[in-house]
Amino acid sequence: MIFTTLFDSYYLDKGLALYRSLERVTDDFKLYIYAFDEKAHEVLKDMKLEHAVILCKEDLEAEYPILEKLKKERSKAEYSWTCTPVSIEYVLNSFGEDNCTYIDADLFFFSDPVVLLEEIKAAGAGIVVTPHRFTNSLKDKRLLKRSGKYCVEFNYFDNSPESRKALSWWKEKCFEWCYHIYEKDRMGDQKYLERFPELFEGVHELKHPGGGVAPWNLAQYEATTNSDGKEIMLVEKKNGKIFPIVFYHFQSMRYISKDWIIIRSETHSKKTKDAIYRPYLIELESIRKELKRKYDISFYVAQSYASNPVIKFVQKYVLRFKMKSFSDLYDLRKLR
Repeated sequence: MIFTTLFDSYYLDKGLALYRSLERVTDDFKLYIYAFDEKAHEVLKDMKLEHAVILCKEDLEAEYPILEKLKKERSKAEYSWTCTPVSIEYVLNSFGEDNCTYIDADLFFFSDPVVLLEEIKAAGAGIVVTPHRFTNSLKDKRLLKRSGKYCVEFNYFDNSPESRKALSWWKEKCFEWCYHIYEKDRMGDQKYLERFPELFEGVHELKHPGGGVAPWNLAQYEATTNSDGKEIMLVEKKNGKIFPIVFYHFQSMRYISKDWIIIRSETHSKKTKDAIYRPYLIELESIRKELKRKYDISFYVAQSYASNPVIKFVQKYVLRFKMKSFSDLYDLRKLR
C-alpha cells in the first residue's frame, strides 16, 4: 500500500501519529512524507522511520517551478492544498509506483486499510474519491454546498492513462485557483473532485463506511466494540449496521491552552468521543513530549495559516474557543 502525505513542523505531532497508527495496523505499507519546512525534514530523517520515504517541498518546487510563484500568493494552508495532486504525481513519476493514495496528515488508522484497497481492486477502479457522507439535514445541505460532496483525505490514483489524465487535470486546476474561499464550483483543492465522475472513466466512490469517519458525519454513529472488546466499532443509527473504523479524520480540533483542547466532534455521545478521541489525544501528548525532549520542539496554541489578517485574528482568538458541547473539552493533564 503506497501512501503520500505532507506537513510542516507545526503538524509533526499529527504526522507522526498518522505514521505510527499505520505501523500498528499493518507492516505492508510505504508512506512518502513531504516535509514542508527544514525542521520537519531534519526530525523525520533523524527518526529513520522504517516504512517512510522523506522528501521535502523543494523536491516538488524543482519539478514544478510554478510553485515558487504560487507560494508567494497563497497562505500556507492554500499552498499545501495546491501541492496535493502534485505530491501524488511526483511519487508516480519519480518512484515508479503502480499507484499512490494521498492521505491527510490528521488522519489516524484504527484498523488495516487493506480492506479499502481490496474494495478498489474489486471495483476495477483507477481513481477513488471519498464522500463526506453528509445527511439530508438543512445544516448538512449547507455544508455540502460549501465544501462539496467529496473530501480530500483519501485519494487513490493508479498509473493508468485515464487516472493520470484526471490527476493532471486536478493539478492544473489547483495551479489556476486554490483558495480558502467558498464558491459555487470550487473551494480549495476539494470541489474539483465533483467533476471526476463526469469527466473521467474508472472513478470509484469509496463505499466502506469506516473509510472517512470524521466530525461532519460522526453524529450518525454510536461507538461500540467487537466481540472480544478490543476493536472499536461503530453502529450506524439509521439501520443498525456495525462496522470497524478504518481511519478517522481529526479535523477542527483546537488547543485553547497547553493543557486544554476542544475536539469539536459534532456528536453529543461522550462514549463515542472517548472511544475515538482519547486514544488519539494520548498519542499526540506522548509525541509532543518526545519532540520537546529530543528536538526542543514546542507547539504554539494560537496558530493560524490564513493570509487575510482579519481571518487570521478570528481563527487565532475567536474560533478556537468555539464549542457546542462541554464534553468536547478535554483536560490533557489527565491523559499524560
